Amino acid sequence: MDDEKRRDEGMTQRRKVLGNEWVDKSIANRNAFNTDFQDLITRYAWGDIWTRPHFDHRTRRVLVIGTMVALGQWDEFRLHVRAALTEGGFSPDDIKEILLQQAIYCGVPAANHAVKEASAIVAELGLLKR
Repeated sequence: MDDEKRRDEGMTQRRKVLGNEWVDKSIANRNAFNTDFQDLITRYAWGDIWTRPHFDHRTRRVLVIGTMVALGQWDEFRLHVRAALTEGGFSPDDIKEILLQQAIYCGVPAANHAVKEASAIVAELGLLKR
């Protein structure tokens, strides 16, 4: 796949996973400093990895959310939890199960923070049950 096709495929995947609103906002915030990085992740993360046929999007979302917990990358964690809930067909219970799994493998402190972050998103989206 050439760079142009990779970029186009990447943008399609990026929109499918994160939603048009997020991607449009990201594009609107491009500048001379971050444009090359945005192009890099569009071509490679989204164009090369998210288009591979082995794992479906649901599996990739679970992997990304779990990895962000393990790495403590809370901005990306929030982005992908929100996208999973709004674009990916995930329920709050799906997110909860990922975090319970990660509590064992990543540690309770990381999962505790992830639960706090995810709970805020679930509540913001009006999906929090009492």
